[in-house]
Amino acid sequence: MGVVVGGGWAGFGACRHLAREGFGVTLLDAQPNPGGLSAGSGAASADRTMEAGMKGFWYQYHNIFRLADELGLEEPFTDWTESSFFSPSGLVTEGPVFQSKPRLPALLGQAVHTFPLFRNMPLEDRLSMLPLFYAIIDHANDRETFAEYDERTARELFREFGVSERLYREFLRPLLLVGLFAPPEELSAAAVLSCLYFYAIAHQPDFDMKWCRGTVTETFFTPLVERIREDGGEVLGGQRMTELVVDPAGVVRGVKAVGEGGEETEFECDAVVFAVGITGMQNIIRGSSLLSGREEFCRIMRLSGIDCVAVRLWLDRHVAVKHPANVLGNFSGDAGSTFFILNDLHDEYKDADGTVVASDFYNSSELMPLSDEEIVARVKQNLQACVPGFAAAQVVDSRVIRASRAVTKFSPGSYKNMPTQETSIPNVVMSGDWVKDVPHGANGLSQERAYVTGLRAANMVIQKLGVGRPCEILDVEEDEEHIKLAKELNRNLRSLPFQPRWLKPAPLGSR
Repeated sequence: MGVVVGGGWAGFGACRHLAREGFGVTLLDAQPNPGGLSAGSGAASADRTMEAGMKGFWYQYHNIFRLADELGLEEPFTDWTESSFFSPSGLVTEGPVFQSKPRLPALLGQAVHTFPLFRNMPLEDRLSMLPLFYAIIDHANDRETFAEYDERTARELFREFGVSERLYREFLRPLLLVGLFAPPEELSAAAVLSCLYFYAIAHQPDFDMKWCRGTVTETFFTPLVERIREDGGEVLGGQRMTELVVDPAGVVRGVKAVGEGGEETEFECDAVVFAVGITGMQNIIRGSSLLSGREEFCRIMRLSGIDCVAVRLWLDRHVAVKHPANVLGNFSGDAGSTFFILNDLHDEYKDADGTVVASDFYNSSELMPLSDEEIVARVKQNLQACVPGFAAAQVVDSRVIRASRAVTKFSPGSYKNMPTQETSIPNVVMSGDWVKDVPHGANGLSQERAYVTGLRAANMVIQKLGVGRPCEILDVEEDEEHIKLAKELNRNLRSLPFQPRWLKPAPLGSR
């Protein structure tokens, strides 16, 4: 028997495979409707739904795309979509569908196909990113090198490698505020380099994305719950884990949880998979005498999360917007922002008379105390600054969701405090997009990474207990030959007894 603590991609990934392999597995989630941050909830009108944040599905999400096929979902995704990037001064650039362009070697393809799309960004500023290619190749050379990069901020790295101030201010900083949900001065350089590599650099089409044609909960998690139950597993909402039950040998034999009515239940188990975010895990550690006494879990208490705000507006008229997905740069101080036209993405709104807009704010601490009306007004102001047609549209309904410390913050130095999937407790395994040293190419705040760690956690339980078959996990596309060659050359140079000075980042105190 097994217990999975936490819903979302990691939890459902682990639970589903264990149930499919015949385990008596139970998923416990503190939310009444398990599904983590993707749980749908009612809007101001009962027949209107939303979820806490829009989530794209990127080119390298091979395991999630395979899951859609396994569940027999009929056209769950939109086509690959183009996107726009706005600043207060207007359109900065557009994101094409790279798969529709002639495929060229990585970096060259991205540069060629985006060259005509930038507005008011001089070529010399764009070219100032080229020296970063060395850091991208170098940062994941080994764990020690990764840890070196992790101790510095991305802002320091950009300065060190000569990225222009204009490119940083008008493009990179806003991009990272929506990609890793925090400004570069608060982000680990290693995390940023890994994210850039996975989402945009390793292969020409990596930046291509598509979207669910409804909420993630309705599209994926509801049928997953049904499959888990068909296979003999359980999914229980409203169950907040409080403690682990341990035998004299230090092996976990049960999980205690408190229901919504305050009743405590003990769930017997042979293995436990934690699949919660940082904030949820910290709450569990505080209440657990076993976990709070172990250094690996105490280090987790040093990590932090990021506030997010999700907004949905129902407008009284149709507003023409070129692309369904849009990034906003430098509109809200240190908060990143996006907006999406749901008429073009969600089936339920494709024939709506008015326009339905989803807008998300990341690193949104300054917005959290505002009233719903003030936040809605902020969104409306942003929309009409990008697309003047929004000025005449009236809000007929709205909904605001605040999510405190909801997503991982990859702060400088956070790598050493993040857990690995294997723990010092023999039958306890970690999962989630924030665990480290995962031998898979998916990185960053990634649904694919979370799902992959859930599958890996299930495989680890199967290996520990000697029951069931492991799940095959698809990796990202292999590096292209010139990228492999660059990495190999770098490894060889790093192995020299006298290394060129430029091979290592400058010590933190020398800048």
